Amino acid sequence: PADVCKACGGHELRKVGESVTEVLEYIPGRFEVVRHVRPACSCAKCETMAQAPMPDLPIPRGMAGPSFLAHIATAKFCDHLPLYRQAEIYARAGLDVDRSLLAGWLGHIAWLLKPLAELIGGHVMTGRVIHADDTPVDVLAPGKGRTKTGRLWVYLRDERPHAGTAPPAVLYRYTPDRKGEHCRAQLAPFTGWLHADSYAGFGRLYEIAGAGHAM
Repeated sequence: PADVCKACGGHELRKVGESVTEVLEYIPGRFEVVRHVRPACSCAKCETMAQAPMPDLPIPRGMAGPSFLAHIATAKFCDHLPLYRQAEIYARAGLDVDRSLLAGWLGHIAWLLKPLAELIGGHVMTGRVIHADDTPVDVLAPGKGRTKTGRLWVYLRDERPHAGTAPPAVLYRYTPDRKGEHCRAQLAPFTGWLHADSYAGFGRLYEIAGAGHAM
């Protein structure tokens, strides 16, 4: 309000309280270019050259930093945004990135994360009790103009319900079909209690273990 009272015309106002109104706004994300400037120096006496090394990048000589690569992977696998849509979104922000380039980066991300995925898989398979299931997933069938049904196999280790201290973890494996040989090969390193449904592929594991068909 004004500095003086409008009702009596002249007396100063003093603060006795306040009203606060919160309004939710959206601030669009933006891209930044980080420049690494490394002066090249020469010794004045022997002319030996010296230059600080370039910081390590996820993709050698690549233009994408780790935060951008993480965003691409999260948008695709968590938000289910295909790469062509991501390319359109980035174009609206002023960044022209071809979908094929995004695909190449995504492949490199998978290569970088494979050791971590294998460590998670090893942790799951060393559990004494795991839960297993599979679910269909539509995948592209190149040249056929349609999709085909692949399979995601899910293996869960979670010991919290029975006072276990090991961190919970889930391992996902993809196969192009639902042949029982896949789950049996994936579970080959596991020894313990397996909770699964009555799918015949899992059933063979119970036969081999000599535990009957109790599921």
